[in-house]
Amino acid sequence: MGTTTPNNIMQVGMGFWASKALLSAVELGVFTELATGPAELPDLQARLKLHPRSARDFLDTLVALKLLEREDGRYRNAPDTDLFLDKAKPSYIGGILEMANARLYGFWGSLTEALHTGEPQNEAKHSEDFFAAIYAEPARLRGFLEAMSGISAGAAQAIAARFDWSKYTTFADVGAAQGMVPVVIARAHPHLKAIGFDLPAVQPIFDDFVARQGLTDRITFQSGNFFDGPMPNADVIVMGHILHDWDLAEKRKLLEKAFAALPKGGAVIVYDAVIDDERRLNAFGLLMSLNMLIETRGGFDYTGADCQAWMRDAGFVSTRVEPLLGPDSMVIGFKPG
Repeated sequence: MGTTTPNNIMQVGMGFWASKALLSAVELGVFTELATGPAELPDLQARLKLHPRSARDFLDTLVALKLLEREDGRYRNAPDTDLFLDKAKPSYIGGILEMANARLYGFWGSLTEALHTGEPQNEAKHSEDFFAAIYAEPARLRGFLEAMSGISAGAAQAIAARFDWSKYTTFADVGAAQGMVPVVIARAHPHLKAIGFDLPAVQPIFDDFVARQGLTDRITFQSGNFFDGPMPNADVIVMGHILHDWDLAEKRKLLEKAFAALPKGGAVIVYDAVIDDERRLNAFGLLMSLNMLIETRGGFDYTGADCQAWMRDAGFVSTRVEPLLGPDSMVIGFKPG
C-alpha cells in the first residue's frame, strides 16, 4: 500500500504563492526585459527596480518554478515564457495575467463569502455592473479586451484549423472584443468575410487592431447589444468565452438568437473552458465556473452535454464537442438545411 502524504494538500493550499510570484513577474516586466538577452543579478535588479533583500530569492523562485533558467549566474527566459510573456511578441498572452493580478487576485480572497451568498465579489459588490464598469473607462476596457485576445488566440487558431470553413463565406464573432478571433480565422481562410459584434465602446479598439493586421477590407465591426436586438446575419456565428457569463435563461436566449440569425445550413460555434461530462477532470473549467461566481450575477461554466442539449432545444442538429487548446473546447451545432 502506498504511503499517504500531504504533498497534494500543501501544493494546492499554498498554490497562491507561486501564482502571485508569476503575476508580479508579469507586472514587473521580467520576461519582456529578459527577451532582449540574458542578464546577471545586479543588472536585472537595477532594471526591474528590485530591493536587494528580495531580488535573488524572487528570480531564483522563478527558476525553481521553471519560468526562468539560470546558467553561470545569468538569468534567461524559459522557452514558454519567452514566447508567451514577452510584450514585444504578437504571441503575448500576459493580458489575462495582468487582469488576474490587478483584479481577480484580490477578489478571489472573498470566495468564501461568494459561496455563502451567491453574490459577485468584484466591482459589482459596490453596486457597479462589472461590464459597465470596465466598458466605461477606455484604458481599463483596452486592458480587458487585450486580456480576452490573449486567451482567445490559441483557441482561434484551433477553430481555424479544425472546422470546415470551405462551405461558408461569412462569419460573425459575437462578443468580438479586440478582434483576435476574426483576424486569426480570416487570415487562415482568405475567402471569408467577417463581422465583429460588440458594444459600441469596443469599436475604436477593434478597428485599430484589425487595421494593424491589414484586414480592414474583410473584417467589419457591427455594434449592438446581443440581448436588446438581433445577432448579425452570417453563415457561421462564433461565441467565445461569452456563454459562461450568463445564467441559464440568458444562455438559452443567446443560442435562440444565434439560431434565428443563421441561414439554413448555417453553424454556431461556442467555445469556453468546457467541463468534462463527468465533472471530474477539467479543474480549470470548474475553477472558471467559480470565477464566474466572483465576476457575474448568474454566470457559470458547463459541460459539453449541457451545451449540446441547450443547442438542440434551440433547434440545432448534429451537435458535437471538439477539444481546442488547453482547457478550451468548442461545441458546434448546425441549423437544418
